[in-house]
Amino acid sequence: MRAISQDIHGTPDVLREVRLPRPVPGPSQILVAVRAAGVNPTDWKHRANGLFLDRLPLVLGWDVSGVVEAVGYGVTLFKPGDEVFGMLPYPYGVGSHAEYVTGPARAFAHKPAGIDHVQAGALPLAALTAYQALVDTAEVRPGQRVLIHAAAGGVGHLAVQIAKSRGAYVIGTASAPKHDFVRGLGADEVIDYRTVDFADAVQDIDMVLDPLSGETRARSLDVLRRGGILVSLLGGGSPQEAAKAAELGIRVETLLVESDHAGMSAIAELVEAGSLRAHIEATFPLADAAKAHALGETGRTTGKIVLIVE
Repeated sequence: MRAISQDIHGTPDVLREVRLPRPVPGPSQILVAVRAAGVNPTDWKHRANGLFLDRLPLVLGWDVSGVVEAVGYGVTLFKPGDEVFGMLPYPYGVGSHAEYVTGPARAFAHKPAGIDHVQAGALPLAALTAYQALVDTAEVRPGQRVLIHAAAGGVGHLAVQIAKSRGAYVIGTASAPKHDFVRGLGADEVIDYRTVDFADAVQDIDMVLDPLSGETRARSLDVLRRGGILVSLLGGGSPQEAAKAAELGIRVETLLVESDHAGMSAIAELVEAGSLRAHIEATFPLADAAKAHALGETGRTTGKIVLIVE
């Protein structure tokens, strides 16, 4: 099979197309013929410096949408020919930027019939991250005030939609040219982070979703009400920050996304209900994965980038 691999860490040009043996599903696994696979910031971070994965050569990719080619012993959820989408176990189950990939059956769900593989391939990692932050961790309820940083980004634009599906009042931060896009997702307010200090603009927030960390994470404590929750996707934080959160009665959590059949099924239900849709910034053929990485690393994209596998 064709796959995109790297022998060293570095810039996008370390990625190259190679031929590898087609994998065989083990017990409780399925073999998926990949049709589309999202590219996420974690992909280019792992490409550049290894992050959680120090093994080389390395085939990246956690998002996958495709067709079940074969099932391993004990699998009951899927049969060959089923269309599925899911996130390979993060971080060690990597490898979807290829023509075929194996993964645990319960990392997948049936692909919603109303969307194509490009849409489905854009969703898993980013949508699961948003869902696990908003629903599993913060348990967002109707009427709560939710602040989502980088609301036009891969996780952010899906988080806005998921929070609205929960009945929340949603405030997003984004650059001014992206305000109409974020409002179109359902956001009730949008703050231009380039010209406005969000900590001066909003107060009494129940939940903050922070994919940025650093100063944004620290300043987010100032807008949360007592009993509120800050969910960070990049970790960090200092002892002083932890002490401040404790003094203010704020819960702070760092979330690392996990593969999850129930979560993927809930995401599929939101898609089928018309409550969730990925915005596709660009698509690239598998062979052009380096171009996809280069575009993503500009930091100026809206929504998701997807590789299409012929």
